[in-house]
Amino acid sequence: MEKLETSCSNTWCPGCGNFGLLAAVKEAVNSLIESGTPKEKIVIVSDIGCNSKIADYLNLNSFYGLHGRSIASAEGVKLANSDLKVLVFLGDGAALDEGISHLIHAAKRNSDINVFLVNNRLFALTTGQFTAVSPKGLKGKSTPEGSIEEPINPLELMMASNATFIARSYALKVQHLKNLIIEAVNHKGFSLVEVLEPCVSFFNTMQFYGEKAYEAVNDDPSSKEKAMGLIKEWNYSEEGKVPLGLFYKIEKPSYEEQMNKKEEGREADIAKCIQSHI
Repeated sequence: MEKLETSCSNTWCPGCGNFGLLAAVKEAVNSLIESGTPKEKIVIVSDIGCNSKIADYLNLNSFYGLHGRSIASAEGVKLANSDLKVLVFLGDGAALDEGISHLIHAAKRNSDINVFLVNNRLFALTTGQFTAVSPKGLKGKSTPEGSIEEPINPLELMMASNATFIARSYALKVQHLKNLIIEAVNHKGFSLVEVLEPCVSFFNTMQFYGEKAYEAVNDDPSSKEKAMGLIKEWNYSEEGKVPLGLFYKIEKPSYEEQMNKKEEGREADIAKCIQSHI
């Protein structure tokens, strides 16, 4: 674990859910290294936000993207070197407001990247503006009288976008999150893991998740019907049970695999063309 530490001072608020996220990521990365993944083959791509500072606290190759653009950057990293394991960390605002088009198209392409959507259900770093998944009625900096909008369900959006791996965990369930991180990284294709995370300063949902979140069992993650049943069980309000776990997983060729096959053929054509002109 010590080999993953950096000299950066941690600036998260005391009690922040990001500490659970960091612990889970460290344990997952160590497990991946122990199982044969070279440390230098693991790349962190982060966005702008409290959770994205995780790149500062991990001694791994990393790249900071612009706000909402980290997924596009991660796709470029993976296309440039398909041997890399690419982990993207961004918040609900970056993923579902500024960067929602990048998220949808990465899922549609089945790009072999791992997106960890760290969901505070509001903009935390900028001190409390509502996002696309904020509950109706949320009183924040941009909605002092309460938001009048209904939240979207990002996992339902991922199903509609043909994502091949969809899961949800909770930042304070470190072992549960660690196991999902490992499973996502080992999945060939696009993976989305929503990480529910209390923002203790501006929207403290710790008690709600402590009472409502439960580890669901899905005996057939290839079934869209069963996946949608779990995904729609909670509507991102302050009511109802909140299932955690792997909801959906199927295998199909990744975007990079298909592109590499085209590149191999193109290289052969170029070599043949050059040879014919010598």
